[in-house]
Amino acid sequence: MTLLSVVAPVYNESAGVEAFVARVEEVLSAWDGEVEIILIDDGSADESWARIAELADRDPKVRGLKLSRNFGKDPALYAGLEHARGDVAVVLDSDLQHPPELITEMLAQWQAGAEIVIARKRTRPDQSFVVRLGSNLWGRAFAQLSGIDVQNTTDFRLISRRVREKLLEQGVHRPFFRGDSSILGFHTVMVEFDPAPRATGRSSFRIGSLARLATRSITTFSTKPLHLVSAASLFLMIAALVLGIQTLVQWFNGNAQTGFTTVILLILFVGSLLLFGLGVIGEYIAAIFEAVRGRAAYIIETDTREMQRDPEDH
Repeated sequence: MTLLSVVAPVYNESAGVEAFVARVEEVLSAWDGEVEIILIDDGSADESWARIAELADRDPKVRGLKLSRNFGKDPALYAGLEHARGDVAVVLDSDLQHPPELITEMLAQWQAGAEIVIARKRTRPDQSFVVRLGSNLWGRAFAQLSGIDVQNTTDFRLISRRVREKLLEQGVHRPFFRGDSSILGFHTVMVEFDPAPRATGRSSFRIGSLARLATRSITTFSTKPLHLVSAASLFLMIAALVLGIQTLVQWFNGNAQTGFTTVILLILFVGSLLLFGLGVIGEYIAAIFEAVRGRAAYIIETDTREMQRDPEDH
């Protein structure tokens, strides 16, 4: 019998995690296979883990993983995928903005031959204008620099067992699920949806989160920023050479000009470009450092399956 793994990261969702599980189980009640729901507590500061443990204790479909601290959404997703046992897996948010009802359509696409089914947002009603603008700019920049189109896509997607295994074989130290799963290839289908309002609480995704996502994703998937810095340096060298020749010609002709304003502007421009270039190089060095030290992307502190197996140890 086909096993479906539903993987959902949880961060400060104590008020809504039970409603999420109930909704998923209601949607999948007509599914003719088996279902497991893996909830990953990404270092929540509220009672999320207590709610997850209670759900796992009374519902055999539910399995909870508690990370030792807040590692971030993508590492939490990978923790869930690594512990999934399904023939197919669906990843979605636990705040119910990703409608579980779409899982039925995604499964139909998988049964028709798709190995990756990506949910693309039609609208983004809950995002501020600044975040919406930043997301659009990042999506376009990421597509141009990496060749991977993630515009308006989300982590809400279905992947086959083969795709999941290939994804985990890569041993990613800076996980970015949207990019990692998109770059693999395989037969991919898009489905569209309108995000629902959050059932409880407020989103923790802000412009700072977007800036960190943009920096990490671009430096992980593309070396073009380094080439752009090199190209800019070459352009400045040529411009400096031309300006130097022009200055010498004017000096020999007795028409030398002081050009104090021009010099100051050039110094400011070149200095700013140098600092920007150093920042770009620093991001790549940081990425190399993270990969070389080999530190785990996540650490699991507690697994409800182990708690149920050895209750006296917990």
